[in-house]
Amino acid sequence: MHSFTELSKIFEEKFNTRHFPTHTASLYDPAQYILQLGGKRIRPVCVLMGNELFDEINPDAHEVAIAIELFHNFSLIHDDIMDKAPLRRGMETVHTKYGESTALLAGDVMLVQSYEYLNKIKRDYSQKIIHLFNQTAKAVCEGQQLDMDFETRTSVSLEEYVNMITLKTSVLLASSLKMGAILGGAGLGNQQHLYEFGKNLGIAFQVQDDYLDAFGDPGKFGKQVGGDIISNKKTFLMIYAMDIASDIQKKELAALMFNAAVNKDEKVNKVLSIYRDCKVDEWAQQLKEKYLQTALQHLEDTAVLTARKKPLTELAEYLVQRES
Repeated sequence: MHSFTELSKIFEEKFNTRHFPTHTASLYDPAQYILQLGGKRIRPVCVLMGNELFDEINPDAHEVAIAIELFHNFSLIHDDIMDKAPLRRGMETVHTKYGESTALLAGDVMLVQSYEYLNKIKRDYSQKIIHLFNQTAKAVCEGQQLDMDFETRTSVSLEEYVNMITLKTSVLLASSLKMGAILGGAGLGNQQHLYEFGKNLGIAFQVQDDYLDAFGDPGKFGKQVGGDIISNKKTFLMIYAMDIASDIQKKELAALMFNAAVNKDEKVNKVLSIYRDCKVDEWAQQLKEKYLQTALQHLEDTAVLTARKKPLTELAEYLVQRES
């Protein structure tokens, strides 16, 4: 069994190449550009981990892992356009560097290229893998649309937000693990347990992300603390605060969110003060733990030797305890 770090190195060696033609450079160079910005490569490595949980790594797992990473970066290019984000991992986003029209096409061609890799896998399981890939891709699009819909709404319930995060973020992690399980020869029950492990872990990951944005150490978090507050994002924290705050606090939160003239630092400090009064930080940690334990229970219920599960247990603990 390999650790996440070991499998990351194995994947990076195979992935660290040019995935696009050299002709029509004005299209393909922008697509290659985002891949060179790095990233944790969590989802593709989860394909390998899901496979190795049940059997030695199937060579086709590398093709699926590459397809997953290309799809993920395709979604990031388009998300950055929709969010008007100037930076990604501290570097210019594709649309900032090359223009929106080229970025759209670069994302499109990256999605097409992901199917080229899926097309290389054996026919024994290609139909199952591609069906799951397509269902996942649609879910990610649904989640992104819901996220945009929420921006224009005055309130969002916790249940609605969890559903959006599940579609936008968690399903890709869950499906990566399940694809690996399929390639490793896992039965349907074990495939589903691994899917639920990934889904709940993905939600716990997002809770931690929302928490770090408000309460993280800016030196470790790597981006501006309070960015979600400045952008009026309806995160786990904001939704809970609006649910349990006093009437006076709710009015103050609403005023802070919708008053464009308020100073950004003042806004962040005042919202964080209300969060602390409402013990939002403590609640977020409890919520994260709830989803983590649900994830770990599904891993526990997966019918393989406990020793084989250790790398996934360590990954889960790392993802929800990280400070960046």
